[in-house]
Amino acid sequence: MAHTDHHTMRRVLRREIAGTIGLLTDEHDFRAMRRYRSFTFDDHKIYLEQVEALLRTRASQGSHTTIALFDPQEYAEFCTETGLDPDAPASRTRFTAELATTGPTIPYEGQPLADVVPALVDEAVRQATWEYASTLLARLGACATCGEDIGRAAFTRASSLLMRILDTAQPGSRHLVCSITGTPETLLSVLHADDDADGATHLDEAEALEFTTVLALGLATQSPGGLVMRTSAPGTSDQIYGWRLRGDDLEPLTAGEVFDAYCTDIDTGDLISPESDVDYCVPPDLGGDESPNEHQH
Repeated sequence: MAHTDHHTMRRVLRREIAGTIGLLTDEHDFRAMRRYRSFTFDDHKIYLEQVEALLRTRASQGSHTTIALFDPQEYAEFCTETGLDPDAPASRTRFTAELATTGPTIPYEGQPLADVVPALVDEAVRQATWEYASTLLARLGACATCGEDIGRAAFTRASSLLMRILDTAQPGSRHLVCSITGTPETLLSVLHADDDADGATHLDEAEALEFTTVLALGLATQSPGGLVMRTSAPGTSDQIYGWRLRGDDLEPLTAGEVFDAYCTDIDTGDLISPESDVDYCVPPDLGGDESPNEHQH
């Protein structure tokens, strides 16, 4: 009886343990791990099938699992820095535990692994973009004239512009893309915003932070770039409009400029048929700037 009770308690406790699995999302990373003798998988497809089976089993038992992106190069660097043997399962476990707190992760909620992989890769790209843009903003330092932190002032400015863009958009689903081309590397950030039944706007905090940081970097460095918005609502045509970055401000694109951007093949320059039920238009007036950028020297 005591043995049964102990077994039952351990089974209940097992459901209280949150787990993290480091996922090798592509064939290249999988092959890189095969150099370790203790990594016994030899087929990436079968590896993914086994991971999905494990995830589903844990979910059926009521266990929560977080999926992290396992990067072999970062793993090797981690083992070198910590003095761990990279050819040991315990070392991979230590690295995965580190990823749970510092790396890109997504919770497993029963979705097919084929949906998990692109979502995890997108999360990794978003985090890397934010870290890179944040580093460049921080390096701008203080203004030599007034001593103000240039990056912080630009972030405040970008936040104000983003809120005005969302506030003036028609209700519904909004998809924003910001691209900056004048920094050492071209940066692209995407933000989704949706309204609930009460009209309140919902944003993913991580997406919003990355988007604002990229926009701030473009404003602070006065780099070439632009911002495009697509709005969708039931019973109405989608609207697409945008702005180019001009100094520390946004300059509205004309309807013709938006049409050309969306209906021209980037590689060949040939015209592409416009989408049906889509209006390429001038953006709404953003109104007065309640938080003007005072740092203009």
